[in-house]
Amino acid sequence: MTRSSVLAALLAAVAAAAFTASASGWGSSKPGAACDGVILRERSGTQDGYRVVLGVVSVPRAYNRQVVRSNEAAWPWWRKAGLVVRGGAPTVTVSVPPAWRRRAAITWGSGGPAAVVRIPSCPRSSPDPEEPWDAYSGGFYLRSSSACVPLLFRVGGRSATVRFGLGRRC
Repeated sequence: MTRSSVLAALLAAVAAAAFTASASGWGSSKPGAACDGVILRERSGTQDGYRVVLGVVSVPRAYNRQVVRSNEAAWPWWRKAGLVVRGGAPTVTVSVPPAWRRRAAITWGSGGPAAVVRIPSCPRSSPDPEEPWDAYSGGFYLRSSSACVPLLFRVGGRSATVRFGLGRRC
C-alpha cells in the first residue's frame, strides 16, 4: 500500500479531530507528533513527489492542487498532506512565519491548527532497515482557497524555508 492510499484512508479520522479543534489559542506552539503517532514507514523521503529538507524531513511537493472546504469556522480551507521524518533524527520544528499566521496554520500529529509544530526525536521505529522514514498525518489550514505558503523548518542549528503552492502554483 502506498503512502498516498494510507494517508487518504486516514483523512477522515484526522480531519474529524483537527476540524473540531478550537481556533482560539491556535497560534501557540503545539506538541505535534508523538513517537507513537507514526502512521506509516517509508523506504525513501522522495516517494510520491516529496522533497527532502535538511536531510531528515520529507515534505509535500511544491504544488498541491486540491484544497477542500473544512468544518473549521476560523480556517475554512484544508489541504491534507503528511510529513515524513527520518527515524532517529533530532527534533524537527515547523513554523508558519509571523507574517502568515493570520492566513495559514499547520497540523501534524495530534492537535488542531497551530503556528508551530514540534516533532520530537524518535528512535528508529521500524525493524526493517529498508524503511527508515516515519510518516505523520496532518496538513495545512487556510483562510482563503489558495495560497503560496512559506514554512520554516528547523533541525538542530540548521533551518530552511520551503514554499507550498496550495490550490495554486507559487
